[in-house]
Amino acid sequence: MRNKIVAGNWKMNKTMEEAVALTSEIVNMAKDEVTGDAQVILCPPALYLTTIQKYIADAPNFSVAAQNVSDKLSGAYTGEISAPMLQSIGVKYVLIGHSERRQYFNETDAILAEKVNVALAHDIAPIFCCGESLEQRQNEDYIGFVKNQLTAGLFHLSKEQILSVVIAYEPIWAIGTGLTASAEQAQEMHAALRSHVSEKYGQEVADQLSILYGGSVSASSAPELFAAPDIDGGLVGGASLKSRDFTEIIKAR
Repeated sequence: MRNKIVAGNWKMNKTMEEAVALTSEIVNMAKDEVTGDAQVILCPPALYLTTIQKYIADAPNFSVAAQNVSDKLSGAYTGEISAPMLQSIGVKYVLIGHSERRQYFNETDAILAEKVNVALAHDIAPIFCCGESLEQRQNEDYIGFVKNQLTAGLFHLSKEQILSVVIAYEPIWAIGTGLTASAEQAQEMHAALRSHVSEKYGQEVADQLSILYGGSVSASSAPELFAAPDIDGGLVGGASLKSRDFTEIIKAR
């Protein structure tokens, strides 16, 4: 059975005090209101990882994820954070391939594939992001484009390794724009990606893989999105910075 996951990507937001307050609010609301078994993953700025871990220590189904990891293990890479460093503080998940990393930091398919490798080698599950721009959706085989991202980033893995990966489909045209893919549009892509995994690894593996939707998920859009058969949860951006909105999204899963 596939894991139900709601992950909140805080990006470069919140001071330490604000991050602690947000975490406490989410944990307390979830404790009082959430009856489902969804896994909740908070992705704070790296500075706050160990602090946030303390505030979720007694919260069932809560984990933290790093927003980034280096493809190198150590060395003269000022400002980078390695997989061994994340492993040493107990981080279990990391975002890899987010569109902002691809666009602003020129992370190539080869770099992302190596990031996946180093994360898995240190028992950290990649949340592997993929998605198309508005131009690509309008002018290209957008499904083929996103499939190619999976092929380049993940399809060198063994069956055992791919089962440790979470895929997050994030249409770039719906990130921070207020636009959201319809449930039908999102389901179309999720089904296509699951089929693509099945062609490589078999249906049994594909049926176990969690695929999240990311793209301006809101408390109002989450129920319909999460009801789609191939959508296993969400990678939430802006709404994860508001405790009430994020809790409602958790409840929808």
